[in-house]
Amino acid sequence: MAEKRTRALSDVLDRLEASAHGESIEVREVIETLGHRSFASLMLVFSLISSSPASAIPGITATVAVIVFILVVQMIIGRDCVWLPGFITSRRMSTAKLCKGIAWLRKPVGFVERFLQARLTFLFHRPWLWLPLVAILALTLFMPFMEIIPTSGSIASAVIALFAAGLLTRDGALVVLSLILLLGVPFTVWYFGFSA
Repeated sequence: MAEKRTRALSDVLDRLEASAHGESIEVREVIETLGHRSFASLMLVFSLISSSPASAIPGITATVAVIVFILVVQMIIGRDCVWLPGFITSRRMSTAKLCKGIAWLRKPVGFVERFLQARLTFLFHRPWLWLPLVAILALTLFMPFMEIIPTSGSIASAVIALFAAGLLTRDGALVVLSLILLLGVPFTVWYFGFSA
């Protein structure tokens, strides 16, 4: 069970890559592949896409921000099944760019998995879980504006991906790390965006 949990991130990438076919794939197909109850998996996948070379797709940061916002709201209110509006689920992504992003992510994901383990699991229960969820919710509100600052959207997405990875593998230490990094995102974006 422990080995399966630490391989959870690679498993998500495997399933996503297996679902890629044709020239493009709908967001709806990604949801069906990962499961309508897999909030953490969906958050992980879309935030990873936005932090990979696939983020070069115009509007991907804003789209991911909307998706994560809706997922987080549903997690906060305790919804069991994922719902996303039709204008998002019908959006298509290039499978070539998606697979390129997945390939790029294999190495960092494999590195992170070596250190994952179930710990500080009390953080995955209310009210503790609300703190990072509310922080991520606030971050998604600013992500669409990060499109104008190169790499800033990828940084924000990477932090969200860390949180989702911690949630998926029950690693509370990773959740704490993501929260600390999340608090530093505004300063990082400001530094790189306005000092360049």
